[in-house]
Amino acid sequence: MRFQILGPTTALGEDGKPVALGGPRVRALLALLALHAGRIVGADQLVEGMYGPHPPEGVANALQSQVSRLRRALGKDLVEFHPAGYRLVADPQDVDARRFEQLAQAGRQALAGGDPGRAASLLREALELWRGAPLADAPYAEAAATALEELRLTATEDRVQADLDLGRHRELVAELSQLIAAHPLRERLRAQLMRALYGSGRQAEALTVYDDARKVLDEELGVEPGPELAAAHLAVLRADPALGAPAPPVTRRRQGLRAQLTSFVGRGEELAQVSKSLRAGRLVTLIGPGGAGKTRLALEAADQEPGDVCFVPLAPVSDGADVPSAVLAALDIRDGLRHPGDGPAVDPVARLITALADRKLLLVLDNCEHLITATAELTDLLLASCPDLRVLVTGREALGITGESILPVAPLRLPPPEAGDPLAYPAVRLFADRAAAVRPGFAVDAGNTAEVVRICRALDGLPLAIELAAARLRTLSVSDVAARLDDRFRLLTRGSRTALPRHQTLRAVVAWSWDLLDDSEQRLARRLTAFVGGARPEAAERVCGLPEEVLFSLAEKSLVEFVDGRYRMLETIQAYCAERLADSGEVEAMRDAHAAYYLDLVIAADARLRTREQLEWLARLDEESDDLNAAVRWATESGRLETALRLLAHSACYWWMRGNRATSAALASALLARLGDTRFEGMEEEYVTCVLITAWAGQIDDELRARLTEVRELLPPTYLPRRFEFLMMLLSMFTGPPGDFMEAYEVVMRNLGDLPPWQEALSLAGAGFVLQALGRVGDAVEHFERSLAAFKAIGERWGTVLVVSGVGHLYHERRDYRKAYALADEALTTARELGATTEIAEALCRRGDALLSLGDLPGARADYELAADLSRRNGSMETLAWAHLGMGEVALSRGDAEEARDLVTQARDECPGDWYSTEDTRVRIAAALTEVSRMVSER
Repeated sequence: MRFQILGPTTALGEDGKPVALGGPRVRALLALLALHAGRIVGADQLVEGMYGPHPPEGVANALQSQVSRLRRALGKDLVEFHPAGYRLVADPQDVDARRFEQLAQAGRQALAGGDPGRAASLLREALELWRGAPLADAPYAEAAATALEELRLTATEDRVQADLDLGRHRELVAELSQLIAAHPLRERLRAQLMRALYGSGRQAEALTVYDDARKVLDEELGVEPGPELAAAHLAVLRADPALGAPAPPVTRRRQGLRAQLTSFVGRGEELAQVSKSLRAGRLVTLIGPGGAGKTRLALEAADQEPGDVCFVPLAPVSDGADVPSAVLAALDIRDGLRHPGDGPAVDPVARLITALADRKLLLVLDNCEHLITATAELTDLLLASCPDLRVLVTGREALGITGESILPVAPLRLPPPEAGDPLAYPAVRLFADRAAAVRPGFAVDAGNTAEVVRICRALDGLPLAIELAAARLRTLSVSDVAARLDDRFRLLTRGSRTALPRHQTLRAVVAWSWDLLDDSEQRLARRLTAFVGGARPEAAERVCGLPEEVLFSLAEKSLVEFVDGRYRMLETIQAYCAERLADSGEVEAMRDAHAAYYLDLVIAADARLRTREQLEWLARLDEESDDLNAAVRWATESGRLETALRLLAHSACYWWMRGNRATSAALASALLARLGDTRFEGMEEEYVTCVLITAWAGQIDDELRARLTEVRELLPPTYLPRRFEFLMMLLSMFTGPPGDFMEAYEVVMRNLGDLPPWQEALSLAGAGFVLQALGRVGDAVEHFERSLAAFKAIGERWGTVLVVSGVGHLYHERRDYRKAYALADEALTTARELGATTEIAEALCRRGDALLSLGDLPGARADYELAADLSRRNGSMETLAWAHLGMGEVALSRGDAEEARDLVTQARDECPGDWYSTEDTRVRIAAALTEVSRMVSER
């Protein structure tokens, strides 16, 4: 089968006839897979190419659906699934885009080898493969389409050159005129048109082409014609018979640029950006933390620039007054000019201006952070005095000059936790490259991938740190290096002997930046390590006790980075600054201030999580989640138990809504262990909440069971929480109503008028569940409707999901499965809007139950599987048990007793036995196991 993507996406069968593909999404999917035929394409890349930057909800399922349709069209063996994505099983030669690239490359080689006839034939064959706009059915794959269009234009230029070399001047004039109209800034096309016109006896017109080109380039780009166009112009003026031959190479001076001994890894985009910025402006500054690779990037960028380049290393310069002399030395201007009468030497700055006034030069000023003022002043003066001068600067901070283009140099990209091919990420490739240099034969493989990724992530993707770590493989294994990263500053101490002292060890790299800070900057840098996930400016100011301006200064000096509204430290910098915090004796004070800030934050947030503001505050707490957990952990470990209890209680609603079961239960369990038999008067609600958070992971041992019994004694089922209103829901989940359902209903209704709005809405829902248990279905529906109206009135989505799910369960019991399905689907939509993973999983289970009852076994199985995956990740054992039970019931319906027994037994082992809310699940498990036994016995 052959595939065409240079135009509308088409698949051709063995008979050459098009295969029916289906809708636009399927064609977009095939275009993206064919573009990378034979290689795995990540699901994220496919989603972005098919749906753009704003994919719809449920896009994973949508992608799977399109893959299924494509398999039906092509045959399932041609589209393979891999953990990292999907692969079109096809030879690249069978894809017109890849065939085009191969033919174009072969034609270019033939042209360079002096065989224009073969070149023209190959290039024509390549260009004939085009049927329209590339990737026309994948509108969001603009970058790939643009790259193909550029290859097409280059191939066209090569084919024109081959035809010129064959003497076809007259035939090309019209074509070249059309091409220039479409691409007015392509100098090569204009030079080719000049040659075609001259070869046709039209010398005057050829000169006019040059004049027009010069005018367009000046107006559009502010540049003069390049060497090839200038050479064509001169050849026309001289009536050179060799007109149009490639321009002779331009001799360039490369002062101070050393040939590199190692490969340049992972900076293709940055290199292009530097080149673009140097074309657009005259001053470009690369900023970033120490070890980020600014110098190497500057060297590579400078080496690619046309014209003269001078590289000036400023690291050895200690005095700002010596910066001009350092530049003179790099330019090899060593003889001091003298005034008549043997007067004093001319000022170095004046000598520089004289030397560079009429010279086209790229000046690279490397490592200027310790000489920032002197470097800025000299750069500003030189740029003002030397119109053809461009300057590329590297340092920890910008020069602060008007017209400066600032390009942050970030660490190398790291693979995410689920990356399919870590070597696709520059940080891992750099480690592999440098490791192979010191340990021949080393490769990243299945046996060491996890540890290599861990090393790269722990070192923040900093190239220098990664190179130092790779160098340790001379004497250590990968696992040894990974295990020693907690003491990274002792481990990474053996850099190149010829490197600057501050680049020979990781500690020296960070210490250099630290020493350049003033006292207030150092105080804030060390105190900022109290935060584990970065900080907003107002949080940093309150906890650290220094104004925001100091934080902004640290960001300007690349000690912290600004990401998504927060100021964060790289892990390596944070480790160094944490040592300085320990040396200062401020650790305890900073962590107390940190815990106090997060206690105030969760108190403010908890009151808003059950209002119209809940999405905003859930997002805010998501942002602060790591630091909130750290505050609880610190308060527990340091014996601030009352603070820890209050933090836990006020976080309970957030943790439940976000499904953070495992982490929060571990925090609560650690606090209970520290509490022992200690109880704080007046903090019964906090204590009970802590016990219930511990229990919601589903791991209930004898000690925790005893505490749950204590909870029932402290706060009976009729208790109405006053300070922690979400505790009302938790108590009902774990303890349920009193033994007398009618008494429970009366208690609820008696207290209804005294409750705040959210508790009133929840109580109405509770009354609905009680009435349902009493068999009063009509009354239950009425109370559910009142509850739903109350939740919607306060804009509370979680309660809405609870009530809609409850009504859906009621309809399921009445065997109205279509209505039950519709309500479960409505609950699922709202839960996804809220981002409540536990409720999403529960809604999927309810929808799966409805589908199972409607006889849609594949649909039910799919919902249960997705629910199981979500529950497994967030530690919701009761929902995980429900999902596995549902999968077992699907197996029963298919008659597969063995699979059903395994799944239902797994559900029985997972299901918490002490929760009131799991009673229905336990009853269904028992019934399913009975049915399994019956099926087995009847065989």
